[in-house]
Amino acid sequence: MKILEVLRENGRISVAALAERVGISRANAYTRFEALRADGAIKGFTAEIDHMRAGLGITALIFVTVRQQMWKQFRAELARMPEVEYCAITTGQHDAMIQVRVADVAAVHTMVTDRLANIPAVKATETVFILDEVLKRPYVLPGDGRQASRQARRPAQETQGDVPLGKMRFVGAAEGRAALKKDG
Repeated sequence: MKILEVLRENGRISVAALAERVGISRANAYTRFEALRADGAIKGFTAEIDHMRAGLGITALIFVTVRQQMWKQFRAELARMPEVEYCAITTGQHDAMIQVRVADVAAVHTMVTDRLANIPAVKATETVFILDEVLKRPYVLPGDGRQASRQARRPAQETQGDVPLGKMRFVGAAEGRAALKKDG
């Protein structure tokens, strides 16, 4: 898990640096890394891009209701749409959620009205525009939830100098008297 934590921050880290960060030998880090790849825990590596700079300033979620007997057709048509970044089959009011990244609102409109609406498998759509992406993690690890719950139970400590508030710090008698004389 430590190796995966480090790779989440920097997927291009060298094996030597990875070993140092994790606290194991370089040979051991290489062996464990290769085992993670062989087991399929690490599927591949990719670059993280700035969508605005790439000309894809609009992100939208499109919720789709699918005619139940036509899932294969829906999946096949969706695979032909390059602007679709993500699709999940969902529970609830809609059957699928599609995330698209495009240049402008007109491109979303064209996609929904001209392309999605013309797929016989699509019964209905609902589009939601994303105004701001507050949090996006490359992946979540099993230990992440435990760390967050421990931090939530432990109140944030404000510090005064090097001593957390609410904690005691030992002050020698001579030091304490000197401080009193300065204040008095």
